[in-house]
Amino acid sequence: MWAICSVAQPNVGSITLLRDGDGDGRADSREVLLEGLAGPNGLDFLDDWLYVALEESIVRYPFDHAAGAVTGQPETVVSGLRGGGNHWKKTLRFGPDGMLYLTVGSSCNVCLEEDPRRATMVRYAPDGSGETIFAEGLRNSAGFDWGPDGHIYATDNGRDLLGDDFPPCELNQVTEGAHYGWPFANGDGLADPDFGEGNEALVASSVSPVYNYPAHNAPLGIEFLEHPSLRSSYRGLAIVALHGSWNRAEKDGYKVVSMHWDDAGKVSSRGFVWGFLAATR
Repeated sequence: MWAICSVAQPNVGSITLLRDGDGDGRADSREVLLEGLAGPNGLDFLDDWLYVALEESIVRYPFDHAAGAVTGQPETVVSGLRGGGNHWKKTLRFGPDGMLYLTVGSSCNVCLEEDPRRATMVRYAPDGSGETIFAEGLRNSAGFDWGPDGHIYATDNGRDLLGDDFPPCELNQVTEGAHYGWPFANGDGLADPDFGEGNEALVASSVSPVYNYPAHNAPLGIEFLEHPSLRSSYRGLAIVALHGSWNRAEKDGYKVVSMHWDDAGKVSSRGFVWGFLAATR
C-alpha cells in the first residue's frame, strides 16, 4: 500500500497528493487530487472520508486510502462560516474523542467580532451537527494538536501595531470553556490598549499562554512527534513552524522550532530547522 500525504494550497484552491511507494519517507510522486476549491486549508481523514475546511464551509469526500483517490462527490457538513478578513483560513482536525475541531481566525487585527465563531475553536460531530464554541479569545490559531498528556495545544498569533516586541505570540493549552484573551488581553493577562479598559473582568479571567514566542514570530502549524520509530529524545516533543515577522524592524522567526516539556510542565523552545530568512532578503 502507498503511504500518502495530502497538502492544501489555499491561495490556488487545490489539494496535492504526495505518494511514498518505497517507504523511505520521501515522496516519489505528486499529483493534483482536487482543484477549483474556495480556500482549502485544514485537512484530515476520518474513516473513509477526507474532510476539507474551506473558507466558508467544511466538506468531505469519499476516499479510497489504498488507491489514494477521491471516489465520489463532496458532501457539505458545515455551511455558513464567515470568510474574508485578515485570517480567513481555517484549520480542521479530529480529536481522540472522534469529534471535529475547527479554528476560525479573527477578521481583523483587533476588534469586536460580529460572528461569535471568529477567533475561536469550534467543535462539531463528524456529520457537522452539534456546533459548540469550545474556546474563545484565540486571535489566529492556525495550528493545534493533542499532546501526549491528552491536552490540546494551539499556536496563536499576537496582534500587530504595538511595536516590535509586544505582544508575544503564544502557545496555549486549550481547554473547553476557556477564554485566551483576544481582543481584551495580550500575553500573560496584560490589558489591551484598545479593548482592555472596561473589560477588566475578562482580562483577569483570561488564560495565559504556556509559552510566549517573540512578538510577530507568527507560529503556525504544530505537530507532536509520537511515532515509535523516532529516537526517544524526539518522542513527545512538538514541532512548530514560525512564519516570521512582516511588520518588525528587525525580521525574526522564519524557522521551525521544537517545543519541550520538563517534568514540572515548563515549556521551552529550541531551534530545529532554520535558514529560511536569507531567502527573504
